[in-house]
Amino acid sequence: MSFLYLASIGRIEEELLLFLEARLGEVFGLQVGRLHPFVEPSYAFDPIRGQYSSVALMRQLIEICPDGARLLGITEKDLFIPVLSFVFGQAQLNGRLAVVSLARLHQEFYRLAPDPAILEQRALKESMHELGHTFGLVHCPERSCPMSLATNIRQLDLKKTQWCVSCEIMLREAMGQSR
Repeated sequence: MSFLYLASIGRIEEELLLFLEARLGEVFGLQVGRLHPFVEPSYAFDPIRGQYSSVALMRQLIEICPDGARLLGITEKDLFIPVLSFVFGQAQLNGRLAVVSLARLHQEFYRLAPDPAILEQRALKESMHELGHTFGLVHCPERSCPMSLATNIRQLDLKKTQWCVSCEIMLREAMGQSR
């Protein structure tokens, strides 16, 4: 069985980490562990944008990614890549590393009342999406599939936490499993 490690970058609620550990283990059929938390990523902050570079975070995380495992970094910081105003996350296609930002997944970001259940579902969907990329999955045209592209929170909320048939088959093939 393969391993997936979660690494919090800055402070992340323990309940959310426990939820993601359990659900991602089920979804991917992987053993899930946790690395020691990382300090706030001041090295990745871009003062002009007022955001954090996901590329800089990934450079830091790849240095500690255990051999033969996948690593999902989770941060509360708002992430960007140079060509986009923000990203919910980023991953190496067919690689070992993914990162997810919770910043825009909170209801409070949209001036709504906090809702931990909504945050959990959004974090799970985005984590599935980014980890799916590490297994070689690309963006899916089926809007309800976790692998569909989401450029705003409404698109993310339309996704389900189950793969479409095509992505399920491709994921199982990539993982060397049969359904």
